Amino acid sequence: MTSRDARLFVGVTDSDWFRFLRSRPDLDEVNFWQPGGGTVFQALNVGEPFLFKLKFPVHRIVGCAFFAHATRLPVSIAWDAFGEKNGAATFEQMFDRIRRLRRTARVTVGDHIGCVILRDPCFFTEADWIEVPPSFSPQIVQGKGYSLREQEGAALWAAVQERLLRYGPRSQVAYRTDEAMYGEPVLVRQRLGQGTFRVKVIDLYARQCAVTAERALPVLEAAHIMPVSRGGQHRLDNGVLLRSDVHTLFDDGYVTVTPDYEFRVSEELRDKFDDGETYRPFQTRRIWVPVDADLRPSREMLEWHNAEVYQG
Repeated sequence: MTSRDARLFVGVTDSDWFRFLRSRPDLDEVNFWQPGGGTVFQALNVGEPFLFKLKFPVHRIVGCAFFAHATRLPVSIAWDAFGEKNGAATFEQMFDRIRRLRRTARVTVGDHIGCVILRDPCFFTEADWIEVPPSFSPQIVQGKGYSLREQEGAALWAAVQERLLRYGPRSQVAYRTDEAMYGEPVLVRQRLGQGTFRVKVIDLYARQCAVTAERALPVLEAAHIMPVSRGGQHRLDNGVLLRSDVHTLFDDGYVTVTPDYEFRVSEELRDKFDDGETYRPFQTRRIWVPVDADLRPSREMLEWHNAEVYQG
């Protein structure tokens, strides 16, 4: 991110979403979902601030987070990925809210919603709510972006920064303030939450299984090469998108991917279960990997899986 394009965005949300999430102070990520889901949010770069403003007549900014990713997802997948981080206690509650906002009774779990995934949310107490800039019209229903080089944007970001410094260390760990760059947020490191990891892997792999090319999204899962329980992290190079059955076999060591990205099937699958023929057509086939080499599965992680998990 450079000084010439740094921005913040003020997004309009309802009080139910805000109050529910404010009561959960230790969240590492939230899904600021949009019920229509027609277009993907494109107003910010990764790491730029996203401010929460309550719907009119409450003309105040009530919190802040940092942009991580934007996409469109079926309602069911958004719930599976983020759960209560969607700002609702249950899937039924979220589903009813989407139906109410769309003003239609016909909504299915497969309908898409817009997902603006945000990191390190901070929700202010009422005494710290901030007046919106004069240019923010009460008629704005979704939100408005501001340049941090312009007066309104710079003043708003300064007010938010002052609150972040008082509310706790989380944003200070993830971001620093460089006064020489007009107080713009500077990304120090990108930490992914579990939900963000899942959704970014889904999009990174173009929504298809890296082994089978299956595209039915409900059966696709973001697999960790090294599980978090064994020291792995929610990093894109520690992930690969797999069909659910392939994911299970991968976690159990009946299949693996070599450091050269070749799929392998263990003889143990046939010996123990008298089966496995479904997967043998993929034997030694090179999996699909992202174009960006930095985002491909880590060869080090794959070597670990081959040595420590695979039953070959």
